[in-house]
Amino acid sequence: MFPKSNYICANEGRKRREKIRIRKRTPRISARKQRIGPPRNPETFGANREKRPSPTLEKLPHTEYQPYYLLTMSKILIIGSSNIDLIACVKHLPAPGETVGEARFMQSNGGKGANQAVAAARLGGDVTFVSCLGDDANAASLRQQFSNDGIDTRALLTASHTPTGTALIYVAEDGENCIAVAPGANRLLGPEAIDALTDRIAEADYLLLQLEIPMESVARAIEKAAEVGTRVILNPAPAHPIADELLRKIYLITPNRSESEILTGCQVRTPQEASEAAARLLEKGVENVIITLGCHGALIRTPHAETIVPACKVTAVDTTAAGDVFNGALVVALAEGMTLVEGARFAARCSAVSVTRPGAQTSIPWRSEIDAR
Repeated sequence: MFPKSNYICANEGRKRREKIRIRKRTPRISARKQRIGPPRNPETFGANREKRPSPTLEKLPHTEYQPYYLLTMSKILIIGSSNIDLIACVKHLPAPGETVGEARFMQSNGGKGANQAVAAARLGGDVTFVSCLGDDANAASLRQQFSNDGIDTRALLTASHTPTGTALIYVAEDGENCIAVAPGANRLLGPEAIDALTDRIAEADYLLLQLEIPMESVARAIEKAAEVGTRVILNPAPAHPIADELLRKIYLITPNRSESEILTGCQVRTPQEASEAAARLLEKGVENVIITLGCHGALIRTPHAETIVPACKVTAVDTTAAGDVFNGALVVALAEGMTLVEGARFAARCSAVSVTRPGAQTSIPWRSEIDAR
């Protein structure tokens, strides 16, 4: 007999697949999309930003609780990378030129886009994932796992004669890690592939992006989302400078401390410095900012308010996928109608669970686990 935890995960995936098949029979346009009106003109988008209502940090009026699986879910589109993670668990991270022996080896599915898609799906989201895989055995393994997690995989691409992306990861006993990525097929997810996704972007309520695919593709996806009124959430990792004209088309950006420094030029070591960096991003045109601060929580700043959501106290085993779980959980919370603060609290809880387990996707919790806590 399987252990109870494995049975729960398998049963959760089966339920997710059944729900997705039911939803496919009844196509739906969300209430937010019905209100969106004609496509925005990208040349004038953002010119009258001060006249548009901005989200607030206050809680929504109390309503009777409904389980997440009974809610009318907004559609989530995630475009990003997929990798196979090769992990060495070591006593400490090696210094330059140092060889650390007695490592314990693991292999896991990963990639920032894939991690966020799996997190969003396991936590109850209606998720379509777009990624470029190689034509090797690793790609077949990834496709099967995405399907098991309830992700719509019809938009996945395959690059012939190219390996699937691979990440080499060291994880120390204190939970810290360092990562090197060989992108493989991920670098072939080019702007022309994004052009073919116009309808899917238009159907989505939220588009979640990262920076492990070509920057030209990220820019094209943001521009297309702006044209059709789809809200863009950008997790700017790995860190990379972003043009202000793109920042003006982003609904929410979620950098960590080091990424905030690259985007703004501000040093971010304290919550006060994080607040200054968030203000700089708002000045550049981003609608809302959440800066993740590790054990210090997350700073949320909108044009009208600011707050810090504290981190959950746990003993960290592996922080590899912590940021990805946070972003995947956050987009699910927003799709369910939570406010930014409520969403960040939910995301912090999910991320805290993930760091108590080794691996990337192997550490991602299911919604039933979070609701039971």
